[in-house]
Amino acid sequence: MKILLHMCCAVCGAGVIEGLMKNNKTTLFFSNSNIFPKREFEKRLENAKKISEIYGLELVADEYYHEGWLDFIKGLESEPEKGKRCLKCFEFNLKKTALKAKELEIDGFATTLTISPHKDSKRIFEIGKKIADKYNINFLEKDFKKNDGFKKSNELSNKYGLYRQNYCGCEFSLKRSIASPNE
Repeated sequence: MKILLHMCCAVCGAGVIEGLMKNNKTTLFFSNSNIFPKREFEKRLENAKKISEIYGLELVADEYYHEGWLDFIKGLESEPEKGKRCLKCFEFNLKKTALKAKELEIDGFATTLTISPHKDSKRIFEIGKKIADKYNINFLEKDFKKNDGFKKSNELSNKYGLYRQNYCGCEFSLKRSIASPNE
């Protein structure tokens, strides 16, 4: 199957790509308007380009539209990490991925978000399936953290010298990482 893989960052991508490539024609999609500030977005995009070159995969980069993301999550700014704001963020990025897959005539979509031990794969699956049903496209429901996926991701990111960020991406998670640097 042809899959458009939403890649939140190169570190997570490194742990997902090899396994996904075995059974699927994979195209990478960097769509992360939640990332703040823009220079952080650009740093992560540069590393996404690096991982796409390492694996010889096409990378489609979406425009940076942070204001649109802020509008989408409006009213949820004070939510805690892993709360309603994060779920809306997943919805924002997965919807963009599904629509891009349709545009590119790709069979389905998946996300690297499920490799993180900090993300609830079950909730991501619920959002992905809802979007897939709405847009009549396949969603690959795969928890990439299983079978030491996160550990492999870390090993590969070290091997390839990938940039490893210390917060999820938005200004709200950045503030939390500054307030709690040892988490």
